[in-house]
Amino acid sequence: MVSRGTPPGSSDDPRPPDPLAYERGFWGRGVSTIAGVDEVGRGPLAGPVVACAVVLEPGVAIEGATDSKALDSRRRRVLAAAIRQRAAAVSLGAASVREIDRLNILRATTLAMRRALKGLPRRPDHVVVDGLPVRGLDWEHEALVGGDGLVHSISCASIVAKVVRDDLMVRLAGRYPGFGWETNAGYGTPAHRAAVDELGSTPHHRQTFLGLQLDLF
Repeated sequence: MVSRGTPPGSSDDPRPPDPLAYERGFWGRGVSTIAGVDEVGRGPLAGPVVACAVVLEPGVAIEGATDSKALDSRRRRVLAAAIRQRAAAVSLGAASVREIDRLNILRATTLAMRRALKGLPRRPDHVVVDGLPVRGLDWEHEALVGGDGLVHSISCASIVAKVVRDDLMVRLAGRYPGFGWETNAGYGTPAHRAAVDELGSTPHHRQTFLGLQLDLF
């Protein structure tokens, strides 16, 4: 019998988990271009949905990069700059509020992901996305629930997408004050919903979401 030892990252293993464990499994088989894809902004009342695709250089990890939701805004910003500098490729795609209202959020998210993948300088050998399989993506892909915490390239994509979208909402907040987008990023906080009641909606509000979500409160 051959002993394989303690699995890396288990509670009895003193070694830190390898953030590139998923990618190494492909690099070791000669699959060099792996695109991790994630999106930000499916749930807000306002603003676009933004997707990002990140391809890492073989063997290159961005220290500290993990699921963007586990990081504060300052740390995300520092990491996003490092990812852009050190990744082999970073591509962004978005779907507008009009597209969200016309297509629905699921199809609009798929559109944003397709645009991010299409913007890569070369077609990836393998695509992995966070969550469930994406119908209509038009790219063969693997889907991993919780992938933003399991696959390093997805973690990096989640960070860049979050920073880009948050910065956009801050800029829009300057043009449409009163909704708190600089802090709520367009999500339906009580203060945001109250502002819509008082001020009305803007061209950057998802009209289909306003009808669905505001009626719940």
